[in-house]
Parts: sequence; C-alpha cells; structure tokens
Amino acid sequence: MPDVFDSIRTACAQVARGATWVRIDHARLATYAAEIAPAVLAVVDEDPGRERFDDLETTVSFVLALDAVNFGSGWFPHLRKRPGMSGYHTVATALREHVAAHGPLRAEALAATTAETCARVFDQSLDGPAGELMAHFAVALTDLGRLVAARHDSSFVALVAAAGHRAEALVGELDRLPYFHDVATWHGLEVPLYKRAQIAVNDLALALDGQGLGRFDDIDRLTMFPDNLVPHVLRVDGVLVFEPALLRRIEAVEDITSGSAPEVEIRAVGLHAVELLAAVLHDLGVAAQPRDLDTFLWNRGAGPVYKAVPRHRTRCVYY
Repeated sequence: MPDVFDSIRTACAQVARGATWVRIDHARLATYAAEIAPAVLAVVDEDPGRERFDDLETTVSFVLALDAVNFGSGWFPHLRKRPGMSGYHTVATALREHVAAHGPLRAEALAATTAETCARVFDQSLDGPAGELMAHFAVALTDLGRLVAARHDSSFVALVAAAGHRAEALVGELDRLPYFHDVATWHGLEVPLYKRAQIAVNDLALALDGQGLGRFDDIDRLTMFPDNLVPHVLRVDGVLVFEPALLRRIEAVEDITSGSAPEVEIRAVGLHAVELLAAVLHDLGVAAQPRDLDTFLWNRGAGPVYKAVPRHRTRCVYY
C-alpha cells in the first residue's frame, strides 16, 4: 500500500490535472527555479517554534502544543498582534513565553484547557472572531492533552519515541486528533494534505537538530505544508495562476470556504507545484526537498511585495 506521503502526492497531482480554479504555469517553473536556486537553502529561519528549551520534555511538549494550535490564518486579521509580528509569530511567541515563565506543558493541564485559558496565554479577547479562535485553540489543546495522557503515560517524549524515528508514524498518531485530520474531498476524490501533522515532524527535527527524537529516517518524504501563504507567494511570483473570479473574491477578502473546490485547489495545486519545483531544482544541482522549499517560500512571503497583495482567507483548523 502507498504510504501517506505517496497518497498526498498522488491526490494533489490528480487535483492539479483537473483543476478549474487554479493552474500551474509550467513555462514559468524553469525560470523561477533558476531565479530562486541560489537562495533556497540559505534561509535563516528565525522561528520561535523551532527553538529548543533546556530539557527534552519541555521542548517536545512545546513544539507539539504549538503545532496543535498552528492554525487560524482566517482569523489572524482580527487578532491583537505583537508589534511587528505576524499572527503566527504572535501565537508562537506568547506560548514560548508562557512555557519559559511557568515550566513545561503537562498533559493533564492541557486536557483541562478552556477558551479563557487560551485568551490569557495568547493575550486575546474572548469576544468576536478572536474569541472564536481561542475556543478552537482550547479544543485542540484539550484533545492533545487527552491523547498524551491516555496513550503515552502523559509523556510527550513517549509519544514521539513511539513513532520509532518514522515521520509517517508520527503523522498517523497525530491524525487520531480531529483537528489534525486534514483530509479534504474534491469532486469525490479524497485529498489528504496533513499540513500541521507534517510540520510537527519538521519542527521537531529542526528544534532537536535532527538528533535523538528529532531524527526521522523518512523525513525527506514530507511534502510542503499546504496553507494559504506558500500558494500566495507562488501566485504573486507567476507560478500559480488563479481564475479571475477567484481573484476577485480574494481581493474582496471574502472567506474561501474550507473544503470548497477553490480552496482545495489552491492548497493541492500549490503542493504539486512545489513538487515540480523541487524536481527542477534537483536537475540544477540544488538538493532542496519540498520541506526546504516550504521554509524558503513561507519566509519569502513576509516581504512587502507579498504583504501588499491580499491572500486567500479561510476560517478552518488546518492552517
């Protein structure tokens, strides 16, 4: 049977072949790969979610808890952000400061998380859209705490160790949690995407320098982590082409419904485009994996050129 990463790639390739809202400009792929080749592997990734603490349990519990709430881009315009920070960096920094001040996250405490708890930790209002997001964060953290308590003797280290250095196994374990079950349906086709489960593997590997629990022997099987920023960068840079009707909706900051055909195509076709880019880069002698391209493109998206153009917003628990 194909592994989960083969299933992701196969489904996204099929979506790309039949998509009507989003397409790849194949003529642009080669020139784009040549343009970015010198910089792809030179990114300095200053991500507070990938910095280790002094002990292993604290580091692993922090990374997994952060990735449990590593969603909400559809709500981010309504968050109270730290000065100069994006929505993600605001959330990651707040959780990191909480752990630094109060010690490691415990499974039993997470299992009792409420929206009020999240509002205090992340310094957000319980009213309006921000309150909606805090309620979702509470569900995500509660589910994670219960999983770790029930299946891994309340040890986050034990959860990761049980994967046996296999990314696919860790993705499968996190898939037990509803908010990690990132599987869409497109015209009857099941399309697994698993953005946050995959990025949890990558974040652990980076935080732990690929050693010990941070070693995943199949890590190069990861795809990119399909969200709303990487496809946006690829669109602005001319690799992805969106239908005019979809562009009008995005520019009007209209919610692109989670699971709708346009939303699935943005993520799936974007993922397939990154697979094609990785192949072209390999032909150019640049050994960049899709996860490396994700880091490069995601950081590129912080530039003023990309921030000046609206990207699609979807209120969902997957990104």
